[in-house]
Amino acid sequence: MSSVVPNAALLAPGVAAPRPRPAAASGPAQAQGARAGGSSFASILGERTGAQAPQFSRHALDRLAQRNISLDGPTVARLADGIGRAATKGSRDSVVFVDRTAFVVSVANNTVITAVDSEHMREQVFTNIDSAVIA
Repeated sequence: MSSVVPNAALLAPGVAAPRPRPAAASGPAQAQGARAGGSSFASILGERTGAQAPQFSRHALDRLAQRNISLDGPTVARLADGIGRAATKGSRDSVVFVDRTAFVVSVANNTVITAVDSEHMREQVFTNIDSAVIA
């Protein structure tokens, strides 16, 4: 089979272009969480919870490390569920509380912007949010 895929705009109406087969995960992609079958943790989480695992900004990752906040699978699943619930209500920017941690998220981008643990919460003012979710 040829690796050249014809431009769909140049095909006659009703003629579908052959779809290329996805390449098997290897190297860095597999090291970042893809399993031997090609499924990553994020995709499995999305399939099981109906929500896509959130991305974490560089700032959020720094705050998680500085404040010794650890995330396990169930916590990330609850966070993803909270973001999904905020999205169904039309939220754009939200604070999602999971246990004793507050995550400020961009719902539209499915991205965690920052994380605050209970020790540092008294010092914080959450601005530019339109909703709060307890997950």
